[in-house]
This record gives sequence, C-alpha cells and structure tokens, in this order.
Amino acid sequence: MDSATTGADQGMERKTLWIVLILNVLISAAFFVVGFTGDSSALIANGVDNLSDALVYALSLVALSRGVMWKSRAAMFSGSMLLVFAVGILVDVGRRYVYGSEPIGTAMMAMSAVAAVVNFICLRLLQRLEQPDVNMRAATTFSFNDFISNGGILIAGVLVWWLGTNWPDLLVGVATALIAIKGGVEILKDARSEIREAKGRPEIKEA
Repeated sequence: MDSATTGADQGMERKTLWIVLILNVLISAAFFVVGFTGDSSALIANGVDNLSDALVYALSLVALSRGVMWKSRAAMFSGSMLLVFAVGILVDVGRRYVYGSEPIGTAMMAMSAVAAVVNFICLRLLQRLEQPDVNMRAATTFSFNDFISNGGILIAGVLVWWLGTNWPDLLVGVATALIAIKGGVEILKDARSEIREAKGRPEIKEA
C-alpha cells in the first residue's frame, strides 16, 4: 500500500472517529438526563457506556498517527475501561435492587429508539472502513455492544410499563454489564495478539 493510499485511509478513519465521537457525547448526555429523571438503571448504564466510548474514540484519534505498539496499548486501555465500566453498572444495579427504584417505561422506550438510530449510524460508518487496525476494531465492538443494548432497553421499557415493576430495568443493567465484559475481553485478546505479532517484527515502530 503506498503512502497516498495510507494517508487517504487515515483521513477516512479520522473523519469517522470524529463523527462517532460527537454522536456518542450527545447520546450520552441524553441518556443521563432521561435516566436520572426516569429513575432507570439501564439508561444511566448506557449513558456511562456511551461516555466511555467517546473517551475511547478520542484516544483512538490520537493513536491514528502512532505506531502499531502504541495503537495496541491504546486498545488495551479501551478494553480495560469496558471492564471497569461493567463493574460500575453492577454496583449501581445492586444499589437499586436493595433500595428500590421506579423506572418510567415510556421514557425507556423513547430513549432506546433514539439511541438505536444513533448507534446504528455509528456502527455502519465504522463497518465501511477497509482494513481497520486494532483501535478501529475496538471502536466497532463498542458500537455493536451499544446497538444490542438498545434493543434490551426497549424490551425492558415495555415490560416496566406493562408490569409496573423495576426488575426488567435491573435485568438490562446486568445484561449491559455482561456484554461490556465480553467486549472488553475480546478487545484485550486482540490487542495482546497485535503486541505479540509486533514484537516478532523488529521493524515495527514503537511510537
């Protein structure tokens, strides 16, 4: 691949990352507002998820102009963040289980529909990239996890509205955490594989 092609690929990746970064910041803010006003663990969990995604996308933007080792370590940080985020969700779900909560089903359904559209756009933009590096693969994993979580929130919102109970909201919170754990482990494995491969090639740049 010549330098002109490489430059064009990096330009496309940079543009894509900026778009998904801005979209995730906006949808995260919406999740927090609706989550707190609607007393929903699932919405707040997804707000934290999208905010952590935005931070990772920002890190990925910095990593674009760096070497393979730097990119792989940035991806490892991304995977670790997902695992920390998952623990935070489980703690919040446990607190709401003990002390109770009164989520608003209609708010959950409306927010999940809006978020699903945004996350689908992010996912399609990332999937269009050719030969994505380890960071871009991590970004795609984040967006896929978000999109799946939105479907869970929609179902939970219907059940909360229909049954008048909080357990569907808590269940989706736990499911979101488990999805995050799975994604985090996959990203860490991918990054470690890239690091081992890079160390076997002395010509790979460290920076």
